[in-house]
Amino acid sequence: MAHSAPTTRLSGEPAGPQEPSIGSLAQSAMADVSTLIRSEIELAKAEVGSSVKKVGIGGGLIAAGAVMLAFASIFLFIGLAELITWLGLPRFVSYFIVFGALVLFAALAIMVGVKLTKKMRKPERTIETLKDLPDVMRRELPGQRQRDLPVVRDGQFARQDPHSRLG
Repeated sequence: MAHSAPTTRLSGEPAGPQEPSIGSLAQSAMADVSTLIRSEIELAKAEVGSSVKKVGIGGGLIAAGAVMLAFASIFLFIGLAELITWLGLPRFVSYFIVFGALVLFAALAIMVGVKLTKKMRKPERTIETLKDLPDVMRRELPGQRQRDLPVVRDGQFARQDPHSRLG
């Protein structure tokens, strides 16, 4: 009969390296996943932080350019009024002509904007699906639904039998 190496020591512990329990392995895996998630979040914060900073600086520069352009337009209109004066009209008449033209263009822009705003339609399909949301969210066991499910296909809202295949 062949002799085998003892599997336990004299103290009652198994011979060789001790294997970790399933609980300690699960705990270690959860700690590793938690560390990985925290690292990914920190990486995302760093990337987004630098992007947000660049976007903020860009937005500020755009705003500064727009303000400078608005001030420059004042000089354009003064120059236009002076041109009309040079053509022979009194200075105050030239400035009133430029003022009237600006008011006319502003009124025209406001009227077109209001007209376009009034043509804006309500998002009817979205409103209808939101009205159905409390019914859809009510818990029912799969296969026991009594109401049709709202679905959107090709941009059209429709109801689908809950027992038919989703797809």
